[in-house]
Amino acid sequence: MGQKKDLTGSEKSKIVRYLAEGCSSLKIAKLLKRDHRTIKRFIQNSQQGRKKRVEKPRRKITAHELRKVKHAAAKMPLATSLAIFQSCNITGVPKSTRCAILRDMAKVRKAERRPPLNKTHKLKRQDWAKKYLKTDFSKVLWTDEMRVSLDGPDGWARGWIGKGQRAPVPLRRQQGGGGVLVWAGIIKDELVGPFRVEDGVKLNSQSYCQFLEDTFFKQWYRKKSASFKKNMIFMQDNAPSHTSKYSTAWLARKGIKEEKLMTWPPCSPDLNPIENLWSIIKCEIYKEGKQYTSLNSVWEAVVAAARNVDGEQIKTLTGSMDGRLLSVLAKKGGYIGR
Repeated sequence: MGQKKDLTGSEKSKIVRYLAEGCSSLKIAKLLKRDHRTIKRFIQNSQQGRKKRVEKPRRKITAHELRKVKHAAAKMPLATSLAIFQSCNITGVPKSTRCAILRDMAKVRKAERRPPLNKTHKLKRQDWAKKYLKTDFSKVLWTDEMRVSLDGPDGWARGWIGKGQRAPVPLRRQQGGGGVLVWAGIIKDELVGPFRVEDGVKLNSQSYCQFLEDTFFKQWYRKKSASFKKNMIFMQDNAPSHTSKYSTAWLARKGIKEEKLMTWPPCSPDLNPIENLWSIIKCEIYKEGKQYTSLNSVWEAVVAAARNVDGEQIKTLTGSMDGRLLSVLAKKGGYIGR
């Protein structure tokens, strides 16, 4: 019999079973067609058992040091356990102990993506909700811009990998390889656009108004009836190019002014239902870690994903506004879930 190097998991299980049945090591070797020395070595190693771990004496933390750690954790959000303990001049504490101590007074959290709302922001959000509480939101056109890059957002390329396969290495280019700026709007159950901002154009007041003229007004708004134009309310966020004197006067000449131009509270992307549309589109174009090699290809993907969003999905988004306003009031101007 040739001597093999290692026993398989199945062979080890059989050895244990044969030993329980009273078989000798020699007989087991014959049954498994393995070298007798290999079987004996496995049996001897199993009988020795695992060595007991020698516990090293841990450094004791005093009550005074605990208070210092708690104070440091409050002053240093998102810091590592090592940085917190070092700021307190506490050394010689292993990571497991540091983490165990911190779990009693803190939590591991990711940084918030949304800026914190101050008192003024919350008051303006509440005032906005009260002002539009009785509005027919089926008449509101919700608009926004979105930038899509060739590489996609970091951290999205996750999924199952078969055993024996290696995870693909994603491309990582400066600024995501470049991107495309997209504008769109939603009203009731209808999607307006998406429209692509010309590459290299920076949206200031003049270029923003010219873009709306060439896309929104000529390709969509002009085709609507007089009664529709009379009742439609135009919503845009507080980007400088949107709220400048030039843009406001230009929209007024187009008949979008006063009550037909919705005021918008600061720091409130959670109140705009089109943000949910952007999430739907991005999930589709970047699924399975998809990346793109040209700006035209990522734009075509955006258009295709937008076409797959049906009227019922859009109606669900625009129909959620009453609930969003009530949530803002219930949370006293705080952020709501989207």
